[in-house]
Amino acid sequence: MKNFMLKNRSAVFLIAMAFLTSGLLGAYIEQTFTGISIGLSICGGIFLLACLTSNLWLRDKQAGSAFNSRRWKAMSVVFTIITLSAITLVAINYIAYQSSIRWDVTAAQQHTLNANTVEIIHDLTQPVKLTALTVGIPAKYLEDMFKEYERQSGGRIKTEIIDPIEQIAYAAKFETVIRGDESKVIVQAGDQRKVVDFSDGSLSEEALSNAIVRTIRPQRQVYFLVGHGEYSIVSEEPRGLSTLVTLLEDNNILSSELLLGTAEKIPDDCDVLIIAGPSTELNEHEQGLITAYLDQGGDALILIEHLLVTHADKPLTAAQQDKNPSLNTLLNPWGIHVNNDIVVDLASHMGGDAGSPATRNYGDHKALTEGLDYTFYIRPRSISVLKNYPPSLKLAPIVMTSSKDKSWGETDRNLNVHFDEGIDNPGPVAMSYVIWKGKSSEESTDTRLIVFSDADFLSNAYIKQYSNAAMGLNVVNWVSELDYRIFIDQKTIRVERLDLTSQQKRMIIALLFLVPFMIFVWGVWVWMRR
Repeated sequence: MKNFMLKNRSAVFLIAMAFLTSGLLGAYIEQTFTGISIGLSICGGIFLLACLTSNLWLRDKQAGSAFNSRRWKAMSVVFTIITLSAITLVAINYIAYQSSIRWDVTAAQQHTLNANTVEIIHDLTQPVKLTALTVGIPAKYLEDMFKEYERQSGGRIKTEIIDPIEQIAYAAKFETVIRGDESKVIVQAGDQRKVVDFSDGSLSEEALSNAIVRTIRPQRQVYFLVGHGEYSIVSEEPRGLSTLVTLLEDNNILSSELLLGTAEKIPDDCDVLIIAGPSTELNEHEQGLITAYLDQGGDALILIEHLLVTHADKPLTAAQQDKNPSLNTLLNPWGIHVNNDIVVDLASHMGGDAGSPATRNYGDHKALTEGLDYTFYIRPRSISVLKNYPPSLKLAPIVMTSSKDKSWGETDRNLNVHFDEGIDNPGPVAMSYVIWKGKSSEESTDTRLIVFSDADFLSNAYIKQYSNAAMGLNVVNWVSELDYRIFIDQKTIRVERLDLTSQQKRMIIALLFLVPFMIFVWGVWVWMRR
């Protein structure tokens, strides 16, 4: 037997490695040791041990002690290099796993959560559980997203992905029925539960993060004033606000209409009163209710619509001149005045309309403007601060035109765009103001009031352009006295890959392993032949 091993040690070595590799890879692919994989592994180990033993015996017999010493030194060096390489490889992978630094090279950044999501996760004060109910093999992006939520949360978020058909008893406790073509995520925090349906596409980070917010944050109620030609919250037409209302709802802010004509006061559950572009003046009764609401610490967002303009040969009627009131009777006691002009900016505007200024010139108010790109407005008016306004008020501009010399408030409504010194309001022109009044001994809360001289920028036609939606949602968020960030940037993940079973994945890993391993085996075989 010994002579046979000595003469055929190379062939025996290759057979041993084939048996051993087949046995171990088979166990890895099947995730268990079967009788065949155990037998192959044992046979391979025995043949390998016999081959190495016979090889060393032959070299000891043919070489001599001096050569034998050099050979053992060389083998020690090789062993040391292999051991250190293995230790280094393990250490690098361990450090990479523990480190929070990631390099996401996917086109949709599917392994990277945006800053708002990370902020929400880090501020969690209670456990949150995410349960995905999806039939069949879960998409890889979903697994990656859940892992990233868990990693960022530091244990505050737990996730699971289950097949409601295979685990029907477990899925039944969620009190939801899943068909084969449906996929949902159940978000649970305490006794609150929200459901995110992503049956028609990929689960977006925006939808999932907003669902988390809606389970852990208090709900807010906003009322939109109606009865004066305001922008409709249910209309899906370009002039409607249905998109804004949907975004508010996604952020746990509910919207309702409010008719003040016969009301005695603004509802007690009103967190924010929104007046969105009235085309006719409010009556004294309505103005009195709103004034009382603000004086008692109520919060409001007021959007003033633009003046009507014309050509010199088509003069405006009296009704047209009075359309879209400035609401200065309501606003003057709060220190600001909306001017009867049209803001133009020759240097920065949308399309070819100088009366639609585009700007990134924002006031220093991080909760409202941090991280915003351009926002633009359709024929806004300039807003001025009145002299000798009450000292209890704090006022600051939010949005101003980008340029100083090429922007102004044009008072000529006949489209004769030319700056007239002493008549027009020089730039940079403020188009929005924030007004804050602190608590007093008679009030339990502060008053937050924001005024924009345009309502179009939040309409269905323009809200998704640039940072208009972010501005609008940040404004409502701050006025409603919430401290968390609003989510609007939807990150759509396009799944462009072949879905594999877990076994198929292990087979691919095994094949990738075999390539360098066979090179190693070939090197050892050549070394043995020498």
